Amino acid sequence: MPTTTEAVSKTVLHDCRDTWVATLVELAETDERIVAVVNDSVGSSKLGPFQERFPERLVNVGIAEQDMVGVGAGLANGGKVPFVSAAACFLTARAMEQIKVDAAYSQHHLVLVGQSPGMAYGELGPTHHSIEDLAWMRAIPGLTVVVPCDPTETAQVIRWAAAHDGPVYVRVSRMGVPDIVPDGYTFAPGRALTLREGKDVTLVATGTTVVRAVAAGELLAAAGVDARVLHMPTVKPLDEDALLAAAAETAGIVTVEEALTSGLGGAVAELLVRRRPAPMRFVGVPDTFASTGSVEWLLDHFGISPDGIAAAAQDLLSK
Repeated sequence: MPTTTEAVSKTVLHDCRDTWVATLVELAETDERIVAVVNDSVGSSKLGPFQERFPERLVNVGIAEQDMVGVGAGLANGGKVPFVSAAACFLTARAMEQIKVDAAYSQHHLVLVGQSPGMAYGELGPTHHSIEDLAWMRAIPGLTVVVPCDPTETAQVIRWAAAHDGPVYVRVSRMGVPDIVPDGYTFAPGRALTLREGKDVTLVATGTTVVRAVAAGELLAAAGVDARVLHMPTVKPLDEDALLAAAAETAGIVTVEEALTSGLGGAVAELLVRRRPAPMRFVGVPDTFASTGSVEWLLDHFGISPDGIAAAAQDLLSK
C-alpha cells in the first residue's frame, strides 16, 4: 500500500498556466478591453493561444519588467483591463517601484500575474526562485494577493480579477497540482476553504502546498491527531474569522507556504498577536536563499511535505 506522500505524487497533476490562458482567451472573447502585457515571456506564460487569437491585444515589451508594469498601468488608465504576465521572480523584484506606485498607489485595474512562483524553476536556483514575493506584495497597501491551489480556483480567480476594480497580484503555478476544491466551490477574497475539520491543531496552507497539508492531515489522523486543514487563497486579505476561530478552538496553527515564512506565516502571526495569541509553527523557507535542486528535493529539504508538515504540528502539540 502506498504511503501518503507517494499517493500525492501519483495523483493526476495539472499545469495551472494552461487554465489561466484558456480563461483569459474566454474572457477576451466577450470583453474587448482585455489585453496582455509580457516581458518576452509569451512561451513561459503560455500565452501562445491568446497571441494567435488576439495578436493586436498582446504587447511584448521585451526584457524590461519596469516598462511592462508601466505600460500595463497606462493601458489601465486608458480604459483597458491589462493582465501583466511574467515569471514571478522578475515581475516582483525588478518592477517593485512600478507595482507600488503605478498599480497600487494609483489603484488601477491591473492584474499582475506571477508565473512559475515559489521554487518551480528548481535547478535554475536562487535567481529564479520566487520565495520573497508573498512577503513583498502583502506589504503594499491596496494590493490584493491571491494564491490559487488548483485549476478550478485559478480559473475563478482570473475571472474575479478581470471584474475587480483594483490592482491584484495572482500566483499561477507551473508545478503540477491536483484538483482540490470541491464541486460548487466559489472563490471569494478573504474567505478560507475548510478542507478538513479538526479540533486538535490547524494547518493553514496556500497554493501548491494545500495538497501537502491535506496529506499531512491524513498522516496526523493515523497518529491520533485531529487536524483542521484550511486553504487560505488570499494572503491579503486574510480570512480573519476562520483564523481567530482556529486559534480559539485548536491548540495552535501551522502555516504552510512555498515561500519565505514571512509571507502567509507572517501575515497570520501579525493577526493573531493583535487579536488572539496562539502557538504557531511555520513551514516554508526560513531566512535563507533557497538552493539549487529539483522541485521535489527543495520542498522536502525545507519540510514542505506531508511528513514535514505533520512533524511541525506534532512539535507544536508536544510543547
